[in-house]
Amino acid sequence: MGCVASKPEDAVANKGRPGTVEEVAVFVPGLRTPKNVDFVQSLGDRLPKRLVEHLSALRTKIVVMAAQEAPTVAKPRRKTATQHGGSSLADLLQALEDYLPVLLGLAKDGSQLTDKVRFAWANRMDDAEETKMANAWYEVLSVLHLMAMICFSEANLLLLPKVSGDGHHLKEYEESRRTSIDKFLKAAGYLDCAIQHVLPRLPPDLRNDLPVDLAEGVLRSLHMQALGQSVDIQLWMAIDSVTATLAVKRRLACEMVKCWQQATDYIAQYPLAEGWGGKHHLFIKLKYVEAKAAAYYYHGVLLDEGNTEKSHAAAIAALQAADDFLKESKRASQAFNVLPPTSRLNPPPWGSMKYLCEKIPKHASSKVRINRDLYSQDRILDRAPSLPDFPVALKPDEYRLPEVDRSWNYSMWISV
Repeated sequence: MGCVASKPEDAVANKGRPGTVEEVAVFVPGLRTPKNVDFVQSLGDRLPKRLVEHLSALRTKIVVMAAQEAPTVAKPRRKTATQHGGSSLADLLQALEDYLPVLLGLAKDGSQLTDKVRFAWANRMDDAEETKMANAWYEVLSVLHLMAMICFSEANLLLLPKVSGDGHHLKEYEESRRTSIDKFLKAAGYLDCAIQHVLPRLPPDLRNDLPVDLAEGVLRSLHMQALGQSVDIQLWMAIDSVTATLAVKRRLACEMVKCWQQATDYIAQYPLAEGWGGKHHLFIKLKYVEAKAAAYYYHGVLLDEGNTEKSHAAAIAALQAADDFLKESKRASQAFNVLPPTSRLNPPPWGSMKYLCEKIPKHASSKVRINRDLYSQDRILDRAPSLPDFPVALKPDEYRLPEVDRSWNYSMWISV
């Protein structure tokens, strides 16, 4: 069966969407939240009572916890932003991990129960505020998406500036940054599993009816976002390191460009102009422009170390491109922040961009001035040189769907 859009008066979760979001380190396009399902009505005459009650209890726990967490994702509570992320989010992730093996009993090969339960979830990006599908693989897909978004939210808590009792920002700890990379790679693993092993299980008509939140292109964009933000943190750490070379920083910046370009290409397939979807699209555009500013800056600095007129001319063009992309990133940031749900206007730069916002204008203007004094205008390149092509070194954590819970080995039976 296909998806069904809820009536406006039924869309309680969407009415509660915040009009603003707080300072953003990692944009999370909201948590899709599950709605209550009557397992007894759907499965009561097909499964033992205890198994039905167990399945219902696991999912009801998630419904309650997700409803509590969804509003806090847009406005993360900094006082709970500890070194290991928010404990309530971790509890929700554990509840989903406990539920998944039992749920897979409905979806396993040969099961006659795959389409017996009509699962309902509230969307965040889709025009339809709620999507219902009578297919257990839709539920598995929704669970994996929520697990990934929880990891994004935990990473956001880790990366937000820590605030002391007197309101002063405290220095980010190295461990918090490393842990946030672990969260992103874990999220990328969930999304990769969803794309490779769950989406193909859905019949074509149901795949066409999926909300845009779960569309393949959006999932792939989120997957690349997870990798792109991981590399961004690596670059931030390299900038702070006294041993990281310019070549290493350039490679990381170029890897970022590749990640965010792919994320942009995937999400551009969908007409997301407003709301959470539009804001997500603008966030990816912002990060793509920032990555190009970083990559052209480090490429220009390295080219300027050459001893030839050609390399110096290429350096000028690269540094000018970096400065242009930096200016474009400020416009992109403004567009992102003002689009409802609005976020903090004119936030201070953080991470690698905090350093680059200072270095790019100074370095670009000084190098351009010096080299223009040495070379005639007709020797200056009209366009920036091509960036080096580096493969993305980071890989998602491998995630495999768990085995079906052992309760199904002795409890499952189907009445004929």
